[in-house]
This record gives sequence, C-alpha cells and structure tokens, in this order.
Amino acid sequence: MSVEWAALQDAAAAVAAMANLAPERTSPEIRNFPAIIRDAGGARLELAEQGIADLGAMMRPGLTALLAVRARGQDATAPALALWREFHHARAALLALIPDTGGNGPRRAAG
Repeated sequence: MSVEWAALQDAAAAVAAMANLAPERTSPEIRNFPAIIRDAGGARLELAEQGIADLGAMMRPGLTALLAVRARGQDATAPALALWREFHHARAALLALIPDTGGNGPRRAAG
C-alpha cells in the first residue's frame, strides 16, 4: 500500500504543477497514512485499500489525458485543476479514516 500511496502523491504533484498550483507541503498524516491505517486494521484498512485503488483508477487515465492535452500544445490548466480537486476530496475522505488518537500520535506496540 505504501508504494501505491507514494505514487498517488507523485501523480498529484504532477497534476498540481499542470494546474499552476504551488507545491503542497506534505502533512504527517499524508506521509504516514499507510502505516497509520495498517495499525488501525479491520474495516478502516479495507476501506483504505479500496479507496487507494479507486483513487489510482481515477488518476491514471486523468493524468494520461492531461499529458495528451499538453502534447498537442493545448492548455491543460483547467482540466488539471478539476482533477486536482477530485483527488484532493478523495484523499481527504481517505485521511478521515485515520482513528482519533487524542493528539498523542498513532498507537504503537512494543515489539
């Protein structure tokens, strides 16, 4: 899951650049999402895995289409912004799966 999540963040950064958006600062929640959700397990993990797959299914053809638009010499700013917004909303829904930790960070067990 970590590889897919990182690839999605890279794809989103490319889309943001095409939309002329400033580079995003990666929050700890975004950076650590795979580990946090793996620790949560259960239904949250299952929902996250499906959501990441769905997000990838949206981003792959979207990014391909944006690159095709740019290859034809056309402006891809507006469609890139639309794809970025869809990505941002979907990612926010995934991040909402993170359990509330009471501000103490993710639960870790001693090994």
